[in-house]
Amino acid sequence: MQASWRAASREKLIAELERQEREREQLRRERDRYRQERDRLRKKIERLEDELDDARRALHRQAAPFSRGTPRRRPRRPGRKPGAAYGRTAHRRIPPQVHERYAAPLPPRCPECGGRLRPTRHATQYQEDLPDVRPLVRAFDIAIGRCADCGRRVQGRHPLQTSDAIGAAAAQLGPAAVTMAVVLSKQLGLPLAKIATLFRERFGLTITPGGLVHAIRRAAQCAAPTYDALRAQIRGSPVVTPDETGWKVNAQLQWLWAAATPDTTVYAIQPGRGFAEAATLIGADFAGVLVRDGWAPYRRFEHAIHQTCLAHLLRRCRTLIRDHRERRFAPGVQRILQHALWIRDQYQQGRVSTRGVAIARGHLENQLNAIIDHPGKARVARRFAAHLAVEFPAVFTFLFEPDAIDATNWRAEHALRPAIVTRKVCGGNRSERGAQTQAVLASVLRTIQQRELDAGSVFSELLRSPEPITALAPPGKVINTTA
Repeated sequence: MQASWRAASREKLIAELERQEREREQLRRERDRYRQERDRLRKKIERLEDELDDARRALHRQAAPFSRGTPRRRPRRPGRKPGAAYGRTAHRRIPPQVHERYAAPLPPRCPECGGRLRPTRHATQYQEDLPDVRPLVRAFDIAIGRCADCGRRVQGRHPLQTSDAIGAAAAQLGPAAVTMAVVLSKQLGLPLAKIATLFRERFGLTITPGGLVHAIRRAAQCAAPTYDALRAQIRGSPVVTPDETGWKVNAQLQWLWAAATPDTTVYAIQPGRGFAEAATLIGADFAGVLVRDGWAPYRRFEHAIHQTCLAHLLRRCRTLIRDHRERRFAPGVQRILQHALWIRDQYQQGRVSTRGVAIARGHLENQLNAIIDHPGKARVARRFAAHLAVEFPAVFTFLFEPDAIDATNWRAEHALRPAIVTRKVCGGNRSERGAQTQAVLASVLRTIQQRELDAGSVFSELLRSPEPITALAPPGKVINTTA
């Protein structure tokens, strides 16, 4: 009896152990399955985060920047708001010079009741209008001779001529018309066919789009020495801000580079987006201050003093806070960067001394260094911390010289805006020669605009010169960035 009871108990125990082993095996399989699901979801989250970042960047590059999603059901009324928030009121200024004056007398009777009118006061209204422009045709009677000694052919040239061509190329556009075509095409982004229509319908000047191509190309040839001089000025500038954007040449993706200073901008269309292309524009041995974004090839300028764009870093902080619910690391970085900008503003307003800026810079560097070491467990925060660690030496460079060094790369981004508008209209250039023409003329026009010069005067001088000449030589300035 006792033996049978022990045997039954042993069998029951064995059965219980087997059941527990099966349950343990089942739990082990479920654990492995949950781990696999966890890893899959983590990879999916990382992929979706990357797609979200790509979509957000693409949103800023779209062709229709004002149609973003579904319109609001009750949008706010456009324009300024009435009351104290309206801002400074303004009106069109009175013209300093009057060319024509007309009288506007009272009618003989009141238009409402027919009664007699009694004059009370006089008022003046000004109207600024465009004159009726017609083509001005110049004819040059050119004397042609030959040297009696060497037999060389010699041809006369008037100072108003822009070319020595005769025969089939005897009828040409004057410098004013060429300058307007260059400005409309390379600065304002108007297609050549529309420029030809404008010339024909508004000015009575007939020219084909192909003729405009040749005229604009000739202007680029005359401006080439000036473009080379501007590139040399960029390379010797104490502070340069570069940036780049996509550009199509013959339907192939290339890159439009811009390097800007307060008084000079140079563009270059190149096939790549790396250090070699940047060095071609700025110079591999550039030793000034480079105000740039976080694009890695810029860090390879070993002789330069770097300032990374704080606007890009602050935008990344806002993205982490808004989209990833990051509540510790990103707000801390944001607070430090905004305080640095506040110190700069206080210095420019005369409320903080140079010594105060230096002390504040040291405190800010210590704070940023401390927060970078503890980003938390979130992947996006750790990735941002790694980027800040790489960029750390270039974050507060602008506080060495707050009046001369920008904290952001806004100059280059502003320089790219006209080119981006042109890209939306025409899509780029059809040939390498067209790309070179685009870079030369856009550089000269942008620099003329920065220096508040007259494009007509500059291009007239370039086009009428019988020999290649250089224009637009700016003053220089030395920047001190020693601690």
